[in-house]
Amino acid sequence: MMNFKGARAHKFAESPVLKLRLPAWRSRLMGLLIVGGFALLIGRSFYLQVLNNEFLQEKGESRYKRELEISASRGRIADRNGDVLAISTPMKSVWALPAEARLTPQQTQQLAALLEMDAKELARRLASDKSFVFLKRQLPPEIGDRIAALKLPGVGLDKEYRRYYPTGEMTAHVVGFTGVDDKGLEGVELAFQPQLLGHPGSRSVIKDRRGQIVEDVGSIRPPQDGKDIRLALDSKIQYLAYSHLKQAVSDHKAKAGGAVVLDAKSGEVLALVNWPTYNPNNRERLTGAQLRNRALTDTYEPGSVLKPFTIALALEAGKVRFDTVINCAPGKLTIGTATISDAHPHGALTVAQVIQKSSNVGTAKIAATLQPQQMWEMFDAVGLGQPPHLGFPGEVGGRLRPWKSWRPIEQATMSYGHGLSVSLIQLARAYTVFAREGDIIPLSLTRVDGDPIGATPVFSQQTAREVRAMLELAVQPGGTAPRAQIPGYRVAGKTGTAYKIEGGQYVKKYVASFVGFAPASDPRLVVAVMIDEPGGAAHYGGDVAGPIFATVMSGALRTLGVPPDAPVRMAESHAARKEAL
Repeated sequence: MMNFKGARAHKFAESPVLKLRLPAWRSRLMGLLIVGGFALLIGRSFYLQVLNNEFLQEKGESRYKRELEISASRGRIADRNGDVLAISTPMKSVWALPAEARLTPQQTQQLAALLEMDAKELARRLASDKSFVFLKRQLPPEIGDRIAALKLPGVGLDKEYRRYYPTGEMTAHVVGFTGVDDKGLEGVELAFQPQLLGHPGSRSVIKDRRGQIVEDVGSIRPPQDGKDIRLALDSKIQYLAYSHLKQAVSDHKAKAGGAVVLDAKSGEVLALVNWPTYNPNNRERLTGAQLRNRALTDTYEPGSVLKPFTIALALEAGKVRFDTVINCAPGKLTIGTATISDAHPHGALTVAQVIQKSSNVGTAKIAATLQPQQMWEMFDAVGLGQPPHLGFPGEVGGRLRPWKSWRPIEQATMSYGHGLSVSLIQLARAYTVFAREGDIIPLSLTRVDGDPIGATPVFSQQTAREVRAMLELAVQPGGTAPRAQIPGYRVAGKTGTAYKIEGGQYVKKYVASFVGFAPASDPRLVVAVMIDEPGGAAHYGGDVAGPIFATVMSGALRTLGVPPDAPVRMAESHAARKEAL
């Protein structure tokens, strides 16, 4: 039998096992480790909350605070008289945070109906693994208000702007348009993007877990609206050019057309139109042919409208005079293996009559007295072979080959506008040397207040005035463009009828053009007209482009209040009234 009394007398703490002592260094080590751990925690806490408290603050704010962008209004585009050509209207964009947008089937149906979307497509977007998605942009404000009233979790709205173009297709190729993100894609909208865009602002808000704003904690940065642009364009003159060009392309069953109106005094572009065109407010069925700003981006061989420049150079060089006689018989000229012909054979013509009758033979013979380098330098001086530097997207310089590679036949054909290419805006600018006193000035898309800067002399005043007189003969009876006359005004100008090149060969397709200025006594305006592939009975520049020039020039002069410089004959007055009726 066990002696329990003896067992009770034996103390448990006196067990030999428990009597073993741990080394003193182990207890000290454990104490140091515990103290070190606490020190690290205290140090980390001090670092985060005192030295680098921004980290925790940012993490906390990211759960309830949001920074919303405040859209800036894009600058307006107006014509020279202040008429608005492009303006931004406030719209709404609807976005969602898919992680927070937990909508019931009924809420999804309601939202889809307001967005005019398929409910399945909406549900697919809301199930996206992205942190942020746009559901629809540029909604009318009233639709946005109805969506906001639903108070849907994770769904929000932002204010943005949509561009509206009051003049539509009439100014489409000048003004251009913007994309859904309010950035310029074409025309002035693209060319002046930095000035028009502006800078968005931002504001801080507090949101609950459903994504709803519960408190506005203040504005961080106010938006800076874009700057307005005042163009040189005159809407009345633009409409004249647009409506008459459109009608002419239809009447002559042409492929396309273009017209440019310049202020010869300032270099301002008062009108620039193309057909076909497009409506920038509705671009769903837009094609490349409609988008092309042909007056600046398309080039063609201009034909006889370049003859006055060759004649001017010969006058300037003293090779001929106004009344020098050139033998143009028998209406043909052979150079090497090639033969140049006139549309109608002529005999002896004065230099002035070479322009009046538009003789290829006479012009080529005059060009033969000049050096290729002289001609090239003159063409270059009037802006051929180089972009017009309007700052307009897509503007081209055309083709003007180096003079060292010219053969005699090439120099002859270039003298009357074949073998080189130009744009319509280049051609209009080049004619300002005759509308002015022999100098040329830069063109401007924006309004110019004061005298133009950068006039460059090309011809002497005497040469410019003599060529101006020759160009007056071209629109009078016996010239190639009597249909370009305007009752009450003296007009000067030149026709052009050129074959087109396809596949490196000339084909029987024409480009009909006319470039001129008025009033000839003190030129104010230059108008250039081009009709591409007229398909009717007429294809000559005097018959196709000349009448458009006369109508546009007449209306533009009266719009600007330019006084007449010629008496109105009764027959002309009667014809004008009959045409108006």
